Amino acid sequence: MSGYFGSNKFKLGLFGINCSGGCTLSAAPEAWQANWPDVVKVAQMGDEAGIEFILPIARWRGLGQSWVWEKSFETFTQASALGALTKRIGVFVTAHVPLVAPVVAAKAIATIDHVTNGRAGLNIVCGWNADEFAMHGASLDGDKRYEQGLEWYKIFMKLLAGDKFDWEGEFYHLKNLTTNPLPVQKRPPVMSAGSSSSGQEFAAQAADIMFTTLHTYEQTSDTITRLKALTAQQKREADIYVQSLYVVRPTRKEAEDYYHYFAEEHADPEALAYFKRQKSASLAQATREGTSAADIATVARMRQENERYAGNFPGMNPVVGTPDDVVEEIRKMKSIGLAGGALVFLNYLNELPYFVQEVMPRLERAGLREKVAV
Repeated sequence: MSGYFGSNKFKLGLFGINCSGGCTLSAAPEAWQANWPDVVKVAQMGDEAGIEFILPIARWRGLGQSWVWEKSFETFTQASALGALTKRIGVFVTAHVPLVAPVVAAKAIATIDHVTNGRAGLNIVCGWNADEFAMHGASLDGDKRYEQGLEWYKIFMKLLAGDKFDWEGEFYHLKNLTTNPLPVQKRPPVMSAGSSSSGQEFAAQAADIMFTTLHTYEQTSDTITRLKALTAQQKREADIYVQSLYVVRPTRKEAEDYYHYFAEEHADPEALAYFKRQKSASLAQATREGTSAADIATVARMRQENERYAGNFPGMNPVVGTPDDVVEEIRKMKSIGLAGGALVFLNYLNELPYFVQEVMPRLERAGLREKVAV
């Protein structure tokens, strides 16, 4: 809901700093290595700049033989560590439903919430990579994962509400559930990024913040209308965010040339092929059959239709240009109902300082952000 993270009209987060490669499919030599001292520097830089949250990717292996995501920091322990090293920024964990028991997640998030004095959040994901599930001795059911996710979420929320209970459901059979301490926040915020029809229906029941993809403003506006209608059916409200790759330079030509350099000339075809193969294999039957507009769009993203460069993740919105261009794009995002976005850079430590120096003051002057209280 809009009350999370303060009063800025357009919220910002750092996405994927815990993984090598971040959220690009590029083999450029300067791409993000996710070395721990650099992760800390970026987190603290974002904290000082007033960026609202850190959102990690939960990964257990790389994308095939590619170096992308080969190295990653576990999200619960990272959130606790970064939370202790920052002052204001929200720290999310990303939890795979079938791999993390709800009682473990509840205890861990309450712990992080105390460490950070109320800055913990949950990004709930139901999984797509069967190879990673096999590492845990678990299987991936594309048709049932969101039903399991909803049951997991209900158990998790009852625990954080302080209830003591047994649970007999389709997926979980649990006895004498309780957890202590409870979180500092009455309700830590929950994120979800399901893009298929079943994923969106799940998010409408569980998430306070729902991620979508931006191909065109018209398409995204329609998606926002649909997502808000879904949450209204559940008598809930949720904010809609989008994740974007930012390439910001003093001139538009410099930005476009650099984007072409790392996302086309140095694109990582092995990483892209593996990502698309694993994602496609885990699609639900309704999605494969294109049951809804959301399902059709999901399949199109896997085929990378209308994607300009192979080094851009399928569905990742590229924002390429000058600081003024970036502000105009964010203004458009806000105008169609987006409440925030996750920032992706080829190299966060190299590029975030310029974004903070040049883009953030412009966002303040545009009325989209407020000055950071010292």
